[in-house]
Amino acid sequence: MSYLNTTEVDSALVNLSRAYPGLSELIDLPERSIEGVDCHALRLGAAPAGTRDCVMLIGGVHAREWGSCEILVYFAADLLRAYTTDSGLVYGGKKYTAAEVKALLGNVEIVLFPLVNPDGRNYSQTAEPMWRKNRNPAYGSGQGDCVGVDINRNYDFLFDAATAFSPTSGVRVSTDPCDPQLYHGPAPFSEPETRNVRWLLDAHPRTRWFIDVHSYSEDMLYVWGDDQDQSTDPSMNFLNHAFDGLRGDAGDTGYREFIPKIDFDHETALARDFQDGVQGVRGRTYTAKSAFDLYPTSGTSDDYAFGRHFVDPSKERVLAYTIEWGTEFQPSWNEMENIIKDVNAGLLQFCINAPATVATSAASTVVA
Repeated sequence: MSYLNTTEVDSALVNLSRAYPGLSELIDLPERSIEGVDCHALRLGAAPAGTRDCVMLIGGVHAREWGSCEILVYFAADLLRAYTTDSGLVYGGKKYTAAEVKALLGNVEIVLFPLVNPDGRNYSQTAEPMWRKNRNPAYGSGQGDCVGVDINRNYDFLFDAATAFSPTSGVRVSTDPCDPQLYHGPAPFSEPETRNVRWLLDAHPRTRWFIDVHSYSEDMLYVWGDDQDQSTDPSMNFLNHAFDGLRGDAGDTGYREFIPKIDFDHETALARDFQDGVQGVRGRTYTAKSAFDLYPTSGTSDDYAFGRHFVDPSKERVLAYTIEWGTEFQPSWNEMENIIKDVNAGLLQFCINAPATVATSAASTVVA
């Protein structure tokens, strides 16, 4: 075995939907990539679509992080096989019973979008291994580094970082179309890849948990990414322009991002559940911490997914995360197989425990 190319990732979803028609459904995403690739997601669940709360998992956002696609493809295949054969799942020293798998797919819907950025992955696998962005040539010269947008800076969350953040924050984003890593695009959702993710969230209004699978650093990151968390001052929030220019400095008292205490407790508890699942496989210790503790960011998928309810309380509260698997972007395939087991055990533990966190959101207390 080896890493899957983009055609193989998509074929895996198609084949799983055909092999397990009673438990899975192929989802046609509304937008093709810039280079014309059709994109698909896969819904898993024993109950009719839309009748259960949903865990949404996306991957393949940053082109060079090859194993993220494989993690989600194998996770889907493992769950479908275990449910059908009534055999449970074993990942190294971590075991899940057949009853746990049955209960999971009976009680929760899982939507997987393993390959958000097919053009970037193809370019990384065939031309420039460390390529990170998509392959949109529209905003720079269309040559070299002046191609592409960092998909995970293109969401509608504090997109105007120059206004929202302190000048000393060091927020990891760029307005330069020739930045090789962090160009955020001309506007939120300028890219078909992020619009597909937004569409998935809109099309699955019962989504309550969202995980974006990345590498690397062996972390399970919970929101927020723009500043440190606090649960005492609701007015101190990303919608309140009175705090523009203050966000992103660590250790200060001028700004910290509000998160309702119930959400913080649930976010951190599920991050620890994931951590425990990973550790049970072969003893790897992933760190559960806020995304800001990695570095300050804007326009990321997890902050956008969690922030949707603050912007529009009619939308479901979504507990949102980013996984940073492994210790390098493209480990040997032998090691990647171990990482797949680590992360999938963590994801399974997360999904099993997630329904216990369903509670009324306090996000309506936010004051803009």
